[in-house]
Amino acid sequence: MISKLFSFERKCSGAKTIGLIAGQGRLPFLVAEGAKAAGLKVICVGLADNAEPQLADKVDVFYDVAIARPASWIRKLKKHGVTKTIMVGRVAKSRLFTPWRILKYLPDWRSIRIYYWRLRSKDKQNDTLLSALAEELASGGIILENSTMYCKEHLATAGVMTKTQPGKSVEDDIEFGWNIVKKLGEIDIGQAIAVKEKEVIAVEALEGTAKMIERAGQLCKAGGWTLLKTSKPQQDMRFDVPCVGPDTIKSLSENQAGCLVVEADKTIIIDKPDTIELADKLGIAILGR
Repeated sequence: MISKLFSFERKCSGAKTIGLIAGQGRLPFLVAEGAKAAGLKVICVGLADNAEPQLADKVDVFYDVAIARPASWIRKLKKHGVTKTIMVGRVAKSRLFTPWRILKYLPDWRSIRIYYWRLRSKDKQNDTLLSALAEELASGGIILENSTMYCKEHLATAGVMTKTQPGKSVEDDIEFGWNIVKKLGEIDIGQAIAVKEKEVIAVEALEGTAKMIERAGQLCKAGGWTLLKTSKPQQDMRFDVPCVGPDTIKSLSENQAGCLVVEADKTIIIDKPDTIELADKLGIAILGR
C-alpha cells in the first residue's frame, strides 16, 4: 500500500515537472524560462562540454552528464519523476571527431544499443540517429516533446518581420535558392545557403551556419547577399529546429549580407524582439517564408 502511494505521489509530481536535455546556446534558457513561466519544475541534464554552466541558475535541478551516456540521463530525470522532456541546444559535432573521442565519449550500454541495434540496418544520418535516440529514451520512460512548445513566441512568422525591406533582386534570389536549400536539408548536408544574383556563394556543412556566413563574406566582397535557412522536409519538431539570433545578425552585418530568410513556424528567432530590433539597426531584412 505504501509503495502504491509513493508511486502515485511521484506520478502527480511528475505531471508538474518537465525534463530538459540541454546542449549549447541560448535556446535551452528560453525553454527553461517558458516552462517555469507555465508553472513547471525544470529538471535539466546538461550535456558535458556543450551546455552553458550558467543554465544551472535558471532551472530547478541541474546535472552535468556525459554526451554518450543516455542511461545516466534517464536515471537522473526519472529520479525526479520526469516523463516528458525537451531536448534543445547545439552539440558541437566537431568535438566528436577529435583523436581521443573514443576515450572522451566512452559510450554506455544504451549508446551501444542505439548504434548497433536500433541502427543496425539504417543509415547514420543525423535525423536517423536522433530518432533512434528518442526511441531509446522512450524505452526508458522518457518521452521527447515538441522542442518549441515553451518558446512559441520566438518562432518566425510569415512575411517581412523587420522595418527594413528586401529589394526585388532579393526576392528573385529567394525564389532561386529556396528549393536548393530544402534539398540540402533532405539529404542531410546542411540547412543554410548564401545566394546572390541567383548564384550559390556558400553552403552550410559540418562547420555550422556561423562559419558559413564568414566564408560567404570572404567570397562575396561586394556584399548584398542573402542567407536562406530552413527546416528539413518533414521536420521532426522534437529536435534540431533551426535557430537564428543576435549573433547571426551581427555576423551577417559584419560579412556584408543584406537579408535573412527563414522558414515560418519552424525556425526559432532567439530573443525575437531584440533580434528584430538589432536587424533594423544594422540594415538587415528578416523574412519568414
